[in-house]
Amino acid sequence: MLTLTYEYKLKPTKQQIEDIENILIVCRKVWNYALRERKDWVNSRKCKINSCSLEYEYIIKADESFPTYHVQAKRLTEAKKTNPELKSVNAQVLQQVLRTLDRAWDDMKSRNFGFPRFKKHFRMKSFVFPQLKGEIIKANLVKLPQLGWVKFHQSRPIPDGFAVKQARVVRRASGYFVMLSLQIDVDIHEISFHGHPIGVDIGLESFLATSEGTLIARPKFFKSLQRKLELLQRRLRNKKLGSNNRKKLNIKIARLHQKISDTRKDFHFKTAHKICNQGDSIFVEDIDFRTWAKGMLGKHTLDAGFGQFFTILSYMSWKRGKFFGKVNKDGTSQTCPNCDAHTGKKALDIRIHSCPECGYTTNRDVAASQVIRNRGINEALRSWGFPK
Repeated sequence: MLTLTYEYKLKPTKQQIEDIENILIVCRKVWNYALRERKDWVNSRKCKINSCSLEYEYIIKADESFPTYHVQAKRLTEAKKTNPELKSVNAQVLQQVLRTLDRAWDDMKSRNFGFPRFKKHFRMKSFVFPQLKGEIIKANLVKLPQLGWVKFHQSRPIPDGFAVKQARVVRRASGYFVMLSLQIDVDIHEISFHGHPIGVDIGLESFLATSEGTLIARPKFFKSLQRKLELLQRRLRNKKLGSNNRKKLNIKIARLHQKISDTRKDFHFKTAHKICNQGDSIFVEDIDFRTWAKGMLGKHTLDAGFGQFFTILSYMSWKRGKFFGKVNKDGTSQTCPNCDAHTGKKALDIRIHSCPECGYTTNRDVAASQVIRNRGINEALRSWGFPK
């Protein structure tokens, strides 16, 4: 089964905008209420057996079970009978909110993610229609439950053979968007190592360097607009809470953030295409970027968006029939790609690799990318049963 997601910009009417905003408000209330139930249950179990707090204590029955998704979904169905606000929203949309909360709760425990947060106004930005029936796409219209036929900018056609399974409506600073999940029942074969291999080394001096000698400068997406963002946020500090001027200024700030994000993502896609044009098998370092973000250069690392770039590069490699692999990151700048000798640590200001053993000299980042390429080739050969 192959699943793709295509994103389009919506052009809703005023009534449809009101309906979308109402759905987001109700979804936010359901999320907050369900999260409050879970937190209260957990806090009620923290009381000591032999004593209680002098200030307050949660009063929940000892035999009360934990409010799982199924328990909260059943309570939601009962609440819809007496609450007209809940009746105004598609039942499956609210169930998806509870599913998302349940998944976030499980990730908190199993993947050490942060505690799920309560949603303030405008923090709930999307909702999902998990099932779509009948005719979905017609000319420049998309049919969504409860909203009806909505105009949208069909920037690219739906591929032949794909069926639209679900839709997510997203509110952003620049408008409303719909993300259509497309599925087709086909067998996807894993792409194996083949053809011309290249290695990719990333950094802050240059965004990346390839084993072919290509150096791509690092654009400073956030840095270039940081001053403008600081001025807008300084003005926001003096605006009255809830005023129209504060809302207008918040929209300007959100649009600026979206401009930074869109520019970064566009650069990543274009760069990924350039890399795919150079070779058939692409190797990168296996790096945990969370540790990079905590360092002295954390802001610049986050601005570059290396994690997003690797995700996009992996997707573009698969889409274009290229092999994508990750190798061990340790010592790539301390090894000579020509003779495999250990050259020792280099200070950050040393940008030239010069091997004392064989005399091989090249750019430091290019040498590291060549080491990455060699490691990728060796791992691929070992997986086939060949000796190193």
